[in-house]
Amino acid sequence: MSTTYAMRDSMTMLRRNLKHAQRYPSMTISIVAMPILMLLLFVYVFGGALGAGIELPGGGTGDRGDYTNFVAPGILLMAATAGAVSTAVSVCTDMTEGIINRFRTMSISKSSVLTGHVVGNVIQTMISLVLVIGVALLVGFRPNATFVEWLAALGILALLAFGLSWLSAAIGLGASSVEAASNAPMPLTFLPFLGSAIVPPESMPVGLRWFAEYQPFTPMTDTLRGLLMGTEIGNSAWLALGWGVVLSLLGFLWARSAFKREAKI
Repeated sequence: MSTTYAMRDSMTMLRRNLKHAQRYPSMTISIVAMPILMLLLFVYVFGGALGAGIELPGGGTGDRGDYTNFVAPGILLMAATAGAVSTAVSVCTDMTEGIINRFRTMSISKSSVLTGHVVGNVIQTMISLVLVIGVALLVGFRPNATFVEWLAALGILALLAFGLSWLSAAIGLGASSVEAASNAPMPLTFLPFLGSAIVPPESMPVGLRWFAEYQPFTPMTDTLRGLLMGTEIGNSAWLALGWGVVLSLLGFLWARSAFKREAKI
């Protein structure tokens, strides 16, 4: 099948998934609501204590405002991971409700089914990020990034959402039920908590600090914080890009293999 037909079929599947998101907005609302609630929780409930109790990068007085500037990039990263659940659920729904059987009888590109899910989720995630950024600005987030730095930050978030969408698609293909598909990607959503999203790794116990420093979400968080707030990035940018590419390739290969095995289109 030619590239033109594959692109056409992928666009058709993308429109299908976006229409599903419009008709059943509960999943989209949950994707947006969770990071916003986390932001409000850590700014207004824990912000004063955490800001005064830990040494924040870039100095500052350690008040609630400084902690808001510290935690907001980490919450943005969590917002990018939150869409993973949506992809797993939508793919599993297609697998369990019989639509894949109908696709088998149609002359469509094999890759278009998953491509529609992945690209649709990335679009929803980027829209949710705009909303989270808006709320962050309202509660006191004051980035000093230039336009180019904002584009770079959004590019890293889009790359992360793209990679996690492929991983979640593979999880959804292998899940036995929608409930299992919704639970399986949850560790990806909360893994930033065990990095530098909420507190600096230097404040953690030795074993947890080692894990936090070497897990993939820490360099991504540090890169976002450096781009948006002007803190030191170092080699975190290259590590963030590397992890983003690795997650994307791993997720794509896993999803393609699972799709051939499970869907048999």
